[in-house]
Amino acid sequence: MPAKDLFEYAVIRIVPRVEREEFINAGVILFCSRQRFLQARIALDEQRILAVCPHANLEIIKESLDSFKRISEGAKDAGPIALLELPARFRWLTAVRSTIVQTSRPHPGLCERAEKSLEELFVQLVG
Repeated sequence: MPAKDLFEYAVIRIVPRVEREEFINAGVILFCSRQRFLQARIALDEQRILAVCPHANLEIIKESLDSFKRISEGAKDAGPIALLELPARFRWLTAVRSTIVQTSRPHPGLCERAEKSLEELFVQLVG
């Protein structure tokens, strides 16, 4: 049986009205140090967001989600956070914040292939 590596993941959530604390899962970010893997998988369900908050600014939400993806990928033009080492980027992306785009607390798991685990979690938690 192949050895499994420890990973951490967090769910990326849209909280259109922070004061109501209602959220819609929009993605998953997964970090596996041993596999040198950090990626975010995102899908925005605009209709669900507008059902919860008809006046939500979808463009700002899309920009925020794109920044999660670009920072996790380490895009050179995504700002100074994207240039940090993988663990620091993951910790920054999963830091507690009270904005429209938030993450759950990080959760641990074990995997053989981080990319496969990311896909499985994305299907399970975001659909």
